[in-house]
Amino acid sequence: MMGPTGEMVFGSLVPVCSENRLRWDLSSEQIVKLCDEVIANTKEVYDCVGALEINSVTFENTLKALADVEVEYTIQRNMLDFPQHVSPCKEVRAKSTEADKRLSEFDVEMTMREDVYQRIVALEKKIDPESITAESQRYMKELIKLGRRNGLHLPKETQEEVKAIKKKLSSLGIDFSKNLNEDITSLSFTREELGGLPEDFLSSLEKDEDKLKVTLKYPHYFPVMKKCFVPETRRKLEEAFNSRCKEENSVILRELVELRAQKCALLGYNTHADFVLEMNMAKTGKKVAEFLEELARKLKPLGDEERAVILKLKEEECQKRGLPFDDILHAWDTRYYMTRVEEIQYAVDQNILKEYFPMEVVTQGLLGIYQDLLGLTFELVDGASVWHPDVMLYCVKDRGSGQMVGQFYLDLYPREGKYGHAACFGLQPGCLLPDGKRQMSVAAMVANFTKPTANAPSLLQHDEVETYFHEFGHVMHQLCAQADYAMFSGTHVERDFVEAPSQMLENWVWEKEPLQRMSRHYKTGKPIPDELLDKLIKSRLANTGLFNLRQIVLAKLDQALHTRTSVDPAEEYGCLSQEILGVPASSGTNMPATFGHLAGGYDAQYYGYLWSEVFSMDMFFTRFKQEGIMNPKMGLDYRKYILRPGGSEDASDMLRKFLGREPKQEAFLLSKGLAVEQDTSTPCPC
Repeated sequence: MMGPTGEMVFGSLVPVCSENRLRWDLSSEQIVKLCDEVIANTKEVYDCVGALEINSVTFENTLKALADVEVEYTIQRNMLDFPQHVSPCKEVRAKSTEADKRLSEFDVEMTMREDVYQRIVALEKKIDPESITAESQRYMKELIKLGRRNGLHLPKETQEEVKAIKKKLSSLGIDFSKNLNEDITSLSFTREELGGLPEDFLSSLEKDEDKLKVTLKYPHYFPVMKKCFVPETRRKLEEAFNSRCKEENSVILRELVELRAQKCALLGYNTHADFVLEMNMAKTGKKVAEFLEELARKLKPLGDEERAVILKLKEEECQKRGLPFDDILHAWDTRYYMTRVEEIQYAVDQNILKEYFPMEVVTQGLLGIYQDLLGLTFELVDGASVWHPDVMLYCVKDRGSGQMVGQFYLDLYPREGKYGHAACFGLQPGCLLPDGKRQMSVAAMVANFTKPTANAPSLLQHDEVETYFHEFGHVMHQLCAQADYAMFSGTHVERDFVEAPSQMLENWVWEKEPLQRMSRHYKTGKPIPDELLDKLIKSRLANTGLFNLRQIVLAKLDQALHTRTSVDPAEEYGCLSQEILGVPASSGTNMPATFGHLAGGYDAQYYGYLWSEVFSMDMFFTRFKQEGIMNPKMGLDYRKYILRPGGSEDASDMLRKFLGREPKQEAFLLSKGLAVEQDTSTPCPC
């Protein structure tokens, strides 16, 4: 659609239903009751489809019936299982976790319905593809592909084995995450033992007699690891952090890996990685291994250089503080000395810098940038029904047409029992309703930034600003996608592309104009001095070798667990960390038991963070950096070609349309501080 002035107008061609159908006041009893109802109502539809005469299947009674119930089921399911991550009430969290387990079992039952699968296969043979939309054809093909990936073409006894394994896998995955969320380990230190930390941090800590209590939640753990100059304090904290849920989660992880291997063997795949990657841009484990190997080879010299600098710093610091120097970079040293590199080589002091990033200013600036860039307007909803008083709800409209786009919740501060990382949760899918109207999308951003108090504002570290920008990028993807089917709504794209849209937007926190909009000194209200801003921007390349090599360690660990047999996770992590980073894993720790991605849907897919960066950097440098990072025309193109399709198109097609060519690796390598070899201007192997 073109507007009267010739610019792109965004708006649904069908009326938008602007109702938020989510409820957050369910008691634990209501969760149990609603769970029963949702299962019964959904099963009824599947039973009807499964009972159809094979020759009487139509688009309406088969595909549309399944698509319609999926919309309803998705909303109800999110209302039931999201509270486990955010509810302040332990009993509600427990019932929500139980509901998630029951619904996950039910999901397995429904995906294993051979009768329903046969009706879809029959429909594909019978229907004229021209009579349905391209997205409906994609939906039908996807359901058939998923049926085969669940073994519905195999003998009944094999199907039953697959079903039993899938149920066990989903239950174990939920337990793994729950154990980490509910972990309340803390350590107590004297003020001296926390030397190097600013007064505002120390005064925010709970007292434990004459000591101060440090939890393993992000707002405590990372500042101590970055700024505490007492190595013994860092050692104790790092060992506790990487030993969280060590006993229970290491057992779960071993079982998860074994069951995944069993399932893929039943389905005729060589490895779990091959099974998973078939649905991604990478397609095979071989391609992922080559990508990681090649990148590690290019980054290794850079990492070695950075490591040498850090060891020199450590030697000087040990001399200065009268400590023995062992010529080893320990796991509890890396963040501290990487921060020192930023301070010494780039003169960026994180404690001074964070004074310019008070939460309210960052939020206001971030929301303003996203509105201007993507042609949207956000409005705070007063008196909204939310799950905790800290939570805010915003309404989003298209600036050009005034049409409702969706709503998002912001839940930004830590609480006991709350999800411990930063993430975006899609809650109400933006897709077509049974009556043909478009349902608006609703999403939540959940994070763990320092909470403001009466005497101290919430001041964000620059990397927290980057996290905020990244996760909010996912929120915008959830809301701006306009697929017809719930299956393709929001961020339902290939898993090794899903990070690209958000990663691309991280670039804004390294550019002058957006940084100025998101910052102001919390006391004086003054902007960041230009000199400090320039140093911060230059520091983007600080430690890039070591940081990215660590991502390669995690990606290789993930691939090893899902391509080889009988791998000991802690041992493998220790070997990779020593070999690639030159940093031994601390004795007695088990980092993989704390690695939520392995149980939370990123199995065999952690490489996707690096893989998708190839595309995010290409998009940024080819379009935005060339044509203006706050250029609204660029923003609308981005919204049109990358965000709007959701998963209704292949990522490679979206990229070609936006870039006007095949993707290349050049910008990605340059962004890592690497020299570009001559052949990288050719399309990347992705």
